[in-house]
Parts: sequence; structure tokens; C-alpha cells
Amino acid sequence: MLLAACAVGPDFSRPPPPKVDAFLPGAGPSTFTAAGSSQTLRADVSVRDDWWTQFGNRTIDSTVDDALTDNATLVQAQASLRHAEDELRAGAGIFYPQASAEAGAARERYSPLHMGSQVAPSVFNLFTLSASISYAIDLWGGNRRYVEGLAAERDAQRYVLEAAWLTIASNVVNTMIARAAWRDEIDATQQMIELVREQVRIAEVRAHAGTASYEAVVTLQNEQATLEATLPVLEQKRAQAGDLLASLTGTLPAQWSAPEISLHDVTLPADLPQTVPSQLVRQRPDVLQSEALLHAASAQVGVATAAMLPNITLSAVGGLSGASPAAISQRMGQSWSLAADVAAPLFQGGTLWYGRKAAQDAYVAAREQYRQTVLAAFAQVADVLYALEYDALALDAQTRALAAAQEALRLLRADYRAGTVDYLQILIADGQLHQAQIAWLEAAAQRLQDTVALYAALGGGWHGGPGGHDSGEGVAQAH
Repeated sequence: MLLAACAVGPDFSRPPPPKVDAFLPGAGPSTFTAAGSSQTLRADVSVRDDWWTQFGNRTIDSTVDDALTDNATLVQAQASLRHAEDELRAGAGIFYPQASAEAGAARERYSPLHMGSQVAPSVFNLFTLSASISYAIDLWGGNRRYVEGLAAERDAQRYVLEAAWLTIASNVVNTMIARAAWRDEIDATQQMIELVREQVRIAEVRAHAGTASYEAVVTLQNEQATLEATLPVLEQKRAQAGDLLASLTGTLPAQWSAPEISLHDVTLPADLPQTVPSQLVRQRPDVLQSEALLHAASAQVGVATAAMLPNITLSAVGGLSGASPAAISQRMGQSWSLAADVAAPLFQGGTLWYGRKAAQDAYVAAREQYRQTVLAAFAQVADVLYALEYDALALDAQTRALAAAQEALRLLRADYRAGTVDYLQILIADGQLHQAQIAWLEAAAQRLQDTVALYAALGGGWHGGPGGHDSGEGVAQAH
């Protein structure tokens, strides 16, 4: 009983979080301010389960809900989790006695010559009923380590599901933001093309009147063609974004009509969650998955160690036999046996020894993989924080450029009404305004997408996502 209470191999303990207090040198900025908007990292703000609702667009909300309902990758991950849970339940059966029953009927011709007798052979019927039960005493905890490994693999698959949930939601929001920006860019580009066409018309009139050279006409025609060449590229990106949304929502592109939104309909979240480094390793699905795989590798060391040690199996067999079904219960046909079996490996050609070494090497590899996953997670958060800082600076500059272009156009229109400038200058200023609008759209979209990246980098509030955290726990805790 004392031996049965032990389990060889290492007892797994969660790796401690990195001993740092910040993601960036000098703690980094906590507020990202651009003209008309600012974002602040706040310790009292947590990542909501439905973090995408912070962008204030119901069309985005409904599209994410559709994707989380019928995405093929998510359904596959859910099935894989159920598979891992059933494997754990099946593996837990190893803790119980194994019982079996057998019934048989045979007609035989028995030859006494096998026993050295000269009696004539006889033909007879034999009916049998038997039952057996066996129990392997888990002296070294090999079975417990085996089930422990299955539970860790179940946990790893659960975090795969959570990571898929987070990735799908992030991809939907990012794609809809990009598609909205491309739509607005297409509108602005078409307006610019119309302005250049008007400039071409005025330049042609001046050239025919001899007040300007035809070179100005050719220059404007080249500008018009260049702008027109950008439209197919934008339209292609917008169409492909629609196809991606169809795939994410589990729909064929031919059966999908992508929802239309404008970038101006998307709200930039003002209060962002501020996660400390010690929390990050406890809430990112990829880090937790890597930790679960490390746990599974640790359990395999115990399994391989136990395989090198003696095993004891207790068994009991009982049976009834008779020459006819009616005679099967007669005393002379009863049989039973009780046995204890001890098996110890003596020489396996190094198989068990090196099997244990291989399990130890796999554990070291899993430990370093965990460390690399943590490093990558911290680097991703740091990258996003830098991106938000520089996004704010870029958007601020683009906002000032847009305001300057609007003011320049306003002044030129006033001069045009006073008769001091011609209409061509108005068209040129209007075109510059549209270029500034396109640049502003690109900067605003980038800032929104990097905000999405922050939610994803911090773990995305997946705690309430599909898959839950309780499935299969009863099997692991029962043993």
C-alpha cells in the first residue's frame, strides 16, 4: 500500500512568470494621443469576452457572431477537444479491474493416445461458461502518469480551441476594418479621378485657345490614368476581403454578401486593458497550450520510468463446464484459480533505458518551446504597444495635413469668388484634399487594426469563449 502511493517521474509544477514589471523599456507610454482621439492603458480595464463590441459597430458584432457559430476551423477544434476528452475518459479505465466473461460450445473427438492410453477415441460435447478478473497494481504510478498526460493533452487541445476562437474573431474584425477603409478609399479615388478629368477638360480648352501648352494636357492625362490604375487594385482587395469573410463565417463566396460599412462608422476604443507580464502567461491561449504540452511531456517521463520497474498483476478465473447445457452446473465441472504475477524487465537491449532518455529529451524540448512561446508573446505585446504609439503620431500628422488641405481649399474658393485665381487651381487643391483624405483613411485603419492586435496579444478575453474550462475535469480529478 505504501508503494502504491508513490509515482515515479517528476511532479509537474507550472513555470513561474518572467520576473519583469513591464513589456517595454522604461515601462513605455500609457496614453496614445492623436488629434481628436486618445487611447489610455488602464489597469482597471480588463479584456472583455466580447472585446470586438468596443469598436461600436453592430455590423461587426453580428459578423463575428456568425463566424463564431459556423466557422469550419472552430467546429474542427471543438471536435478535436471532444476527442481528447473521450481519450481521457477511456484512459481512466486503466485504474479499474478488468473483467470479462466467455461462453462456448464445442463438439470434440478426443484421442486417448495423447495420454498414452490404448482406449478407443470418443466423441463428446463440451459446454463452458467462464469469467475472469485481473487488476494491475500501479506500484510506480505509471498508470497515473499516463492519465495525467492524457489530461494535459486534453488541456492543450482546449487551448487550441480558445486560440482558434481568438484568431477567428480578430481576423473578422481586421478584415471588416480593412474592407471599410478600401471602400472609402475607392470613393475618394473616384472623386479624385472626376476632378482630374475636369482638369484635363479645362487644360484642353486652354491648349486649343493657345493660352497653355499641350504638355499640360498630357501630364494631366497621365495623372488620370495613374489614378484609374489604382482602382482595380483596391476593388480586388475589397472583393478578396469579402471572400475571406465568407470563409470565416463558414459560407461559400457565391452564397455570401459581405456587409458594407464605412471606416467612419467604427469607433476607436478609448480605454484599453493594461495587463501586467505575470498575467499574460496565465491568459494567452498559445502560452497555456505550450504549458499543457510541457505537462504532458513531464508525465511521459514518469510513464517511461515506471516501464523499467517490476509490475504485479492479480487475477482470478472461474468456470463451469458440462457435456450438456443441463449438466453445466454439476460440481465436477467447476473450476477456479487465483494468481499473482510479478513481471520485471531484465534485458531489453536498451529499449526501456533509452525510451526514458527520449522522454527526458522531449521534456527539455517542450520546456524550451514553452520559453520561446513566452518570449514571442512578450515581443508581440511590445510590438503592438510601439505600433499604437507610432500610429497615434502618424494619425496626428495626417489629421493636421487633412486640416491644412481643407483650409487651403477654403481659401482658394474665397479667392476664386474674388476673381484672383482660376478654377483649375480649385480643382488642384480639391485633388490634394482627396489625397490627404486617403492618407488619413490608411492611418486611421492601421490604428484600428493595431488596437485589434492589442486585444489579441493580451489573450482576447477568451475565458468565456466556446469550449469552456470545465469539460473533462471530473475524470482528471477523480484519480
